[in-house]
Amino acid sequence: MPLRKTAQSLASVAAIAGLSLALMLPAGPAAAEAGFQRWVASFRSVAADNGISGSTYDRAFRGVTSADPEVLEKARFQPEFTAPVWDYFDNRVHDQSIAVGREMARKWKPWLDRIEASYGVDRYVLLAIWSMESNYGEILKNDKVMRNVVRSLATLAYGDQRRAKFARTQLIAALKILQRGDIDESHLVGSWAGAMGHTQFIPTSYQAYAVDADGNGRRDIWNSVPDALATAANLLRKNGWQAGKTWGYEVVLPEGRKFPSGSLTLDKWASLGVERANGKSFKRGSDVATLKVPDGRGGPAFLMTKNFQVIKRYNNADKYALAVGLLADEIAGYGGLVQDWKRPFTKLSFEEKQELQKRLSAHGYYDGKADGKIGEGSRSAIKTFQAQLGLTQDGHPSMEVLKWLRRN
Repeated sequence: MPLRKTAQSLASVAAIAGLSLALMLPAGPAAAEAGFQRWVASFRSVAADNGISGSTYDRAFRGVTSADPEVLEKARFQPEFTAPVWDYFDNRVHDQSIAVGREMARKWKPWLDRIEASYGVDRYVLLAIWSMESNYGEILKNDKVMRNVVRSLATLAYGDQRRAKFARTQLIAALKILQRGDIDESHLVGSWAGAMGHTQFIPTSYQAYAVDADGNGRRDIWNSVPDALATAANLLRKNGWQAGKTWGYEVVLPEGRKFPSGSLTLDKWASLGVERANGKSFKRGSDVATLKVPDGRGGPAFLMTKNFQVIKRYNNADKYALAVGLLADEIAGYGGLVQDWKRPFTKLSFEEKQELQKRLSAHGYYDGKADGKIGEGSRSAIKTFQAQLGLTQDGHPSMEVLKWLRRN
């Protein structure tokens, strides 16, 4: 999801400051619903002060009579688990995401040609972002994930103190999107926090970067893949993407040598003994890069260039930007890592992870989907199975565990 800009204070929000008492949800469903409806009625004047017509407001809130309890649940109980480096990348850069990316590259080639020519952004980076954000649009088909954006943001503005200011700003932006006619109220859907479309833009980022690539008069990132990919390309270009250049290089570090912090030219890094992992030379020695070792000196190392920082404008996390870069390279056919992550077990393929989940389910340990993605549910099931066999309860999706399951 594109980075959230610092939300500017809405001029009229102060007028409803007293409604912050509504954050203490009244007891009982009927009272809670009434409190939410009072908040919606009061926010109407804030919307009007920001240029939203009464008819747009009425359309947006038609049928929205109560806060979404699942949104509040997700907002209050976000998981605290911090994935190990290998876990994060294994769940995002894998056989299926690469294969589907290559299929999408063929399917959408004419549009990718146009978008790449117009914005200068590498098509494979766009495909990788599409994969990371919505699994190439598959998440948009999941009614359990997709929800009414207006209701979600109104729920957060009404019932989540920490996100109230952000949600009010995003709600006004969503109403402006609806008023402009880019999408109708029945299709203005997104994640629980309001991220929308194939490339998961929050409303304010949509306003800043949305593009009508297919020329139908609407910037429709929900239903138009060209619009969604061009919108992502526009964000990257406006944030300084350097056309024709890479995001970075996997490198090999000489043993026992310390390196300076900060950025150096690639020529300078080479003079310090840093080499590309594939044995090739650096293309542009004058380009500036920063050394990063996300898994420590024993894992893969990288020199990150300007475009890596630009990808972080989409999501300000090194792991996210690196996953985009690595997946993009795999889709493009450049190959994967030379030095693998420091994984304390034998890695499974995507299909083997699905098999692992199916076998755990057949044994009664797992009740989730066999989607090949190892989350808390899968890890918990693995630990339970390991406990039953007297094995170390590490929860790792390993070949060792799969072999045990195949025998039982």
